[in-house]
Amino acid sequence: MNLACFPWLFYMHVLTINAMINQSCQEQFILLGFSDRPRLESTLFVFVLIFYLVTLVGNIIIILVSHLDPCLHTPMYFFLTNLSFLDLCFTTSSIPQLLFNLGGQDKSISYIGCAIQLFMFLGLGGTECVLLAVMAYDRFTAICKPLHYAVIMHSQLCWKLVSVAWSVGLLNSLVMSPVTMKLPRCGRCQVRHFLCEMPALIKIACVDTVAVESTVFILSVIIVLVPLTLILISYSYIALAVMKIKSAAGRRKAFNTCGSHLTVVSLFYGNIVYMYMQPGHKASQDQGKFLTLFYNLVTPMLNPVIYTLRNKDVKGSLKRLMTRK
Repeated sequence: MNLACFPWLFYMHVLTINAMINQSCQEQFILLGFSDRPRLESTLFVFVLIFYLVTLVGNIIIILVSHLDPCLHTPMYFFLTNLSFLDLCFTTSSIPQLLFNLGGQDKSISYIGCAIQLFMFLGLGGTECVLLAVMAYDRFTAICKPLHYAVIMHSQLCWKLVSVAWSVGLLNSLVMSPVTMKLPRCGRCQVRHFLCEMPALIKIACVDTVAVESTVFILSVIIVLVPLTLILISYSYIALAVMKIKSAAGRRKAFNTCGSHLTVVSLFYGNIVYMYMQPGHKASQDQGKFLTLFYNLVTPMLNPVIYTLRNKDVKGSLKRLMTRK
């Protein structure tokens, strides 16, 4: 039967097909990732797997050492433990799915899996922005107000600051995840990324997303630039205080204390600012994928290395624990 002869039947047929397509997109997404470069996928699989295992081992060691050694029961290592735990969750929220997609032909992820991944990615990313600002305040207090450090950075304040960081991340997820996932996509299920990231999901929407992108930009300013501003202010005061230290050994100790944190801040914020602080997210798709892979895998892997190599306390603690065994 020729459906063109019966316009109403043809119309119903089109509606049925569209309904099936929309239903399939409600059930799963296709993460294209690096599928346009098949030869790169096998190489990436090996590197991502190695980096992921190193990330797990390095951050777990930081958490265990900070917990087991009483000498490290200080605010600085309390915040560092939270950062290591956050990095473990941040990496694990997307890298196992990436390894699964790189290792086979199936590039799909369920709708629920995509929503969970987006929720965790937004929440943990927002938390890290605030947590790095908290760690900068801790270093500011230690160097600029050393005599009052123990009084100011008491355990209750440390727990409150960490709670604020995790609450900001949770709020970010609660606001942006539903908005992003509920955008109409008209059957577009192919996400040009290796994870369910907000800009990539917004791009496949079939409606005008100017309002959503403007909201994302405003939230990015609040969650990214406000903590970054506080970090820069803290380190401005730290720099002035260090300049007043007369002994070279004292200045060296101060720089060593802050150097690790500054390195981590530079790695994390450098990528975040480039990725999210552009209206409309004008970074190219390839740039976006590789930059996301960098701050989602390489940065969490480097954090334990940076803090261990530049920190005599952690190295000494590791030696003590190994000697006991």
